[in-house]
Amino acid sequence: MEEREPRQTAEEGENLRRCREAYEREKRKGEILAGKLAAAGQEEAQLRARLDRIKGSFLWRMSKPLRMAVHWVRRTKERLGYYGSFKGILRKLNAKGIERRARARYGTASFPGAEEAARQGKEIFPRSVRFSILMPVYNTPEKFLRQAIDSVLAQTYANWQLCIADGSDEQHAVASAICREYADTEVRIRYRKLPRNEGISGNTNACMAMADGDYVALFDHDDVLHPSVLYEYMKAICDQEADYIYCDEATFKGNKTIDHMITLHFKPDFAPDNLLANNYICHFSAFDRNLVAGVNLFRSQFDGSQDHDAILRLTGRAKHIVHVPKLLYYWRSHAGSVAADINAKSYAIDAARGAVASYLTERGFANFEILSTKAFETIFQIKYEIQGEPLVSIVIPNRDHREDLERCITSILEKSSYGHYEIIVAENNSTTDEIFAYYKKIQENPNIRVLKYSGEFNYSRINNLAVKAARGDYILLLNNDTAVITLDWIEEMLMYAQRADVGAVGAKLYYEDRTIQHAGVVLGLGQHRTAGHTHYRVSSNNLGYMGRLCYAQNVMAVTGACLMMRKSLFTELGGLDENFAVSLNDVDLCIRAWKAGYVNVFTPFAELYHYESVSRGSDGHGANAERYERESAAFRAKWKELLLKGDPYYNPNFSLDRSDFALRTE
Repeated sequence: MEEREPRQTAEEGENLRRCREAYEREKRKGEILAGKLAAAGQEEAQLRARLDRIKGSFLWRMSKPLRMAVHWVRRTKERLGYYGSFKGILRKLNAKGIERRARARYGTASFPGAEEAARQGKEIFPRSVRFSILMPVYNTPEKFLRQAIDSVLAQTYANWQLCIADGSDEQHAVASAICREYADTEVRIRYRKLPRNEGISGNTNACMAMADGDYVALFDHDDVLHPSVLYEYMKAICDQEADYIYCDEATFKGNKTIDHMITLHFKPDFAPDNLLANNYICHFSAFDRNLVAGVNLFRSQFDGSQDHDAILRLTGRAKHIVHVPKLLYYWRSHAGSVAADINAKSYAIDAARGAVASYLTERGFANFEILSTKAFETIFQIKYEIQGEPLVSIVIPNRDHREDLERCITSILEKSSYGHYEIIVAENNSTTDEIFAYYKKIQENPNIRVLKYSGEFNYSRINNLAVKAARGDYILLLNNDTAVITLDWIEEMLMYAQRADVGAVGAKLYYEDRTIQHAGVVLGLGQHRTAGHTHYRVSSNNLGYMGRLCYAQNVMAVTGACLMMRKSLFTELGGLDENFAVSLNDVDLCIRAWKAGYVNVFTPFAELYHYESVSRGSDGHGANAERYERESAAFRAKWKELLLKGDPYYNPNFSLDRSDFALRTE
C-alpha cells in the first residue's frame, strides 16, 4: 500500500497538470473568439449605419424599379438552378404540364353527378355518425362565406351540423346577416354571434361549445368542401375505425372558382416526423370528439398556427389515423391568407415553432432546437439532443478498390465532428497487394479493424457477420464508394436512431455532379416495380416536392449505402436477409422494421457523396442484370400484398414511372 500511494499521487498530479493545460488552451481560445466577436459586432454596427444611410438616400428610392427587376432576374436564375441542368428544366416543365392537364379532373369535374350523389346520399352505413363542422367567422366577404356554407349544404352525406361562431365587427355586419339567413332556413346550422372577436382559437372553441356531433371537423370560413368529403370520411370510419381523418387539398385563386387551382397537395399517410417538421395534414381534419374530452381544442397562445398545435395533440392521442388520398378540400388563396403569403401572418411562424416545442416538451424531449429551413419559414429542422456519447460502429464492406475505400475512410476521419466511433472494414476476397498494404496502414489506428470473410460475395452476409463483431450500440452500414460532406452527419442520424420509435435512418446522398442519388425509397417505384429513389438526379439546390428535400421525414425505406440502426434492433429483426445477396436487402430490412411498429427516417441534413456501383458495377447489364431480376422477383413475391396496397408514404395519385412526384396520367 505504501508503495502504491506515491505512484497514484504522481498520476493524479499528471492528470491535474493536463487538465490545467487544457483549461488554459480553452481559455486562450475563448479570449481570441471573444475578441473576434467584439470586432465583428463593431463592424456590423458600422455596416448597418452605412446601409441605413444608403436606404435613406434619394438615389436609393429612385432606383427601386431597377432593383426589383434585378431581383426578379436573380430569383429566376436561382429557381432555374434548382433543376440543375437544361434536362432538369425540361423534366420540371413536363411535370407541370401533366399537373395543369390533371387539374380539371380534381376540380368540379370530380364532383358526383346527380345519380352518384343520390346513391351516396342513400347509402346506409353500419354506424350512425353525426359530423359537427366548426366554422369560426370573422369579417368574411359575402361571396366567400356563401360559397363555404353552400359547400356544406351540398354534402351527399346528410348527417351533419354546421356550428358557426361569429366574431365579425359592426363594419362587417353583412357576414352576420348571411349567417342568420342560412341558420333561419336550415335546422342543421347552429349560429351564435359572439359579443367580441376572441381570435381564431377562441372563436373555434366557441363553435366547439355548440357542437354535439360524434365527430368534429375543422372548416375555414372562406374555403370550399368537395360534396363527397363527409361520405368518404364515413367510409373511413366504418371500414377502418378511423378516429382521425384527413384528405388531399388544393389552393385556388381567391376571386375565382375552385377550378382555378394554384397548388395541388397530395399527402402521405400519417407520418409523425413530417408533421413535426411542418403541418402537412392541415385540411380537412375530422376526428372523434373523445380525443378532445376535457381540453381546449385550440390554445390562444398558438394563434396563427393553432391548427398545427391541435393536430399534433390530436394525432398524438388517436389510435387509427386515416388519410383519404383524394382531393376533397379547396383552400382559398387571397390577400391576407396564409395560403397566399406566410408573411401576411408573420406571427404564425413563431406560433408554429412554439406548437412544435410544446409537443416535444410534453413528450419528454429537452434541449432541442427548432430551425426554419430554406424551403419555408414554417418548415423546420429539428435538432434533438444526443443522449450520452454511444459508440457507433461503421461497417464498410470492401473488396480491392483501395482508392474508393481510402477516400471513404479519410473523409470519415477528417470530417466527422462526432468522435466516438469505430470503423470495421469487412474484407471479402481482395487480391491486390495494394489493398492489403492499406489495411496494414489503417489498422495502426486503434479505432479501425479489418475483419476478413471468404466465400462468394453476399452483401447481406458480410454485413451481418461484421455487425456481430461490432462493439457499438449503433451500427452504421456504409458503402465503400461514399464520402462524407457534412461534419455532423453522424449526429444528424444518431439523434433519430436514439428514439425508441425509430427503426432505420438514412442520409441524403449525391452523385459526384451534386445531383441526388438518394433521398428516400418508395415501394413499387420504377421499372421493376420493387423500389426506387425519389427526387432521383435532381439538383442539390432543389427544394423537392412541397419542400421535402429540406426536412427530415418518414419513408418506407432508406438505402443501405448509409443506414444507421440500433444494433439491438438490427439483431432483433434478424439482420439483412441473405436471400437478397446484393440488392433490395436494405429495403427488406426497413419494411420489417416498419411492420414491427417502427418508423424509418430520411434526413437531408446528413449529406454524403455516393459514387454508386463503382465497386460492383451496374445492375443494368449481363450477369448483374440477371441477378437483379432474380432478387426483384423474390422481393415482389415476399412483399406482394404490401406492393399491391402501395407505399403509405407515397400518394397513389403520383406516377410509379417517375421519381419527381409527377402525377399519374391515367
